[in-house]
Amino acid sequence: MRQLFIKLLLVLIISINLVEPAYSARDTNSFDGNIFPIYAGNGSLVPPASTLEQSLKNNRTSVLVFYLDDSATSKSFAPVVSGLKLLWNSNVDIIPLTTDEIQDNQSINPKDASYYWHGNIPQIVIINPNGDVVLDRDGQVPIDDINAAISLATGIEAPEFSFSIKSYNEYNSEASKEGYSDPR
Repeated sequence: MRQLFIKLLLVLIISINLVEPAYSARDTNSFDGNIFPIYAGNGSLVPPASTLEQSLKNNRTSVLVFYLDDSATSKSFAPVVSGLKLLWNSNVDIIPLTTDEIQDNQSINPKDASYYWHGNIPQIVIINPNGDVVLDRDGQVPIDDINAAISLATGIEAPEFSFSIKSYNEYNSEASKEGYSDPR
């Protein structure tokens, strides 16, 4: 019995030393998983519901968002992308794309989203239903600039309400608007 106890104790000690805790942080370039469910509270953004080609074929405004899951700037921008979904709902096609898949594989076809990526993250590109680029910017683009471009592309007035980012802890946050109670 004593030998069994000693063996179990050794297994427990070895197991404790082999298991490392998991850490994630918005301000590091560490891979923590997909950024939209973790940092924006909205996993419905990925994978995107449509492609740029489908969006153009359906005469819809496309919002391309190029990002990396292991980028601190992309993590910080994720709640803004979630907020766009909240503000514009079904009026635009939001197409978040990780650049891992398109690195060294950029297209020469303007109906392919990789055609618009120029190597920086995050990058947002708004394309009207005619295929014209209305906005193409890198970094932490202000939501007012994005809303103005979407309004121009769609012909729909920008929403009069705004949203705020609710942070639950050092890395979880969610976009919300006052008085909004419908699920995404």
